[in-house]
Amino acid sequence: MRIALIAAVAAVLGTAGLAQAEVKSTWAAGIRLENRVVIAAPPETVYAALGQIGKWWDSQHTYTGDAANMTIALEPGACFCERFPKGGGVKHGEVVLAWPNQLFRINGDFGPLQDEGASGALTFTLKAVEGGTEVVQTYNAGGLRPEMVAGAALFDQVIGGQLKRLKSFVETGKAQ
Repeated sequence: MRIALIAAVAAVLGTAGLAQAEVKSTWAAGIRLENRVVIAAPPETVYAALGQIGKWWDSQHTYTGDAANMTIALEPGACFCERFPKGGGVKHGEVVLAWPNQLFRINGDFGPLQDEGASGALTFTLKAVEGGTEVVQTYNAGGLRPEMVAGAALFDQVIGGQLKRLKSFVETGKAQ
């Protein structure tokens, strides 16, 4: 028990500088998640990297198993899409707000929420700070069944993981 507690504390302390993650709130049919990082690059670089989603999104969270099949343009109405190698594909979301170097929003029901008839919005807010760009990532989803709301921490882990990968991609050229 003591070893498990020490490992859990070490894991939290070891990632504290990387990101702040939080299930901000839940309600009967929805969730609000928030994650924050500071990326050692100017807002222009971070914003441009959002449009290179196939280079930083986690391949484990795709239909094809390869994030290189994912694309998104930094303009309203653009599809956050994944093409299938033998034709067809999936629309993960649609860009509804593209404000260069400040805000980027995708309406989309990610992962298992796509089959739920739910509605979600993933927002990246960028702000120049000392040392780079603070990115605040929020995901709000409504129209969820209670068992999906109960999984808010897991959704936060997956969505927040994408932000950590974006940070790594911008800072090192590799999403890890």
